[in-house]
Amino acid sequence: MTEISELDPEDKKIITLARSARARNGVAEGAAVRDETGRTYVAGTVSLESLELTALQTAVAMAVASGAKGLEAAAVVSEADAPAAGDLAAVRDLGGAGTPVLLAGPDGALKLAAAAE
Repeated sequence: MTEISELDPEDKKIITLARSARARNGVAEGAAVRDETGRTYVAGTVSLESLELTALQTAVAMAVASGAKGLEAAAVVSEADAPAAGDLAAVRDLGGAGTPVLLAGPDGALKLAAAAE
């Protein structure tokens, strides 16, 4: 497993942003993605009566809505032990297979570094 101290500073940044979104909004998950130009998009879980999105799906949707053409990396902060299949699919749809997906716990400790496949 990759230690957070071994991560690129830009990857550490998206974990920090995801963690802050989770805490600020009091939601189950926080996420952040970095697009092909280096812009970041940060989101929390969306849970409405008519709309349910994970934090990572929301961050990807925000990137798409802002004109992003690809992703360099994604991060999610959650209690989960693995990224949800729908999250990996959303990242793959915009970033392509192999886009790094970082999963960290609420304390910011990296649990898993996977690739959207």
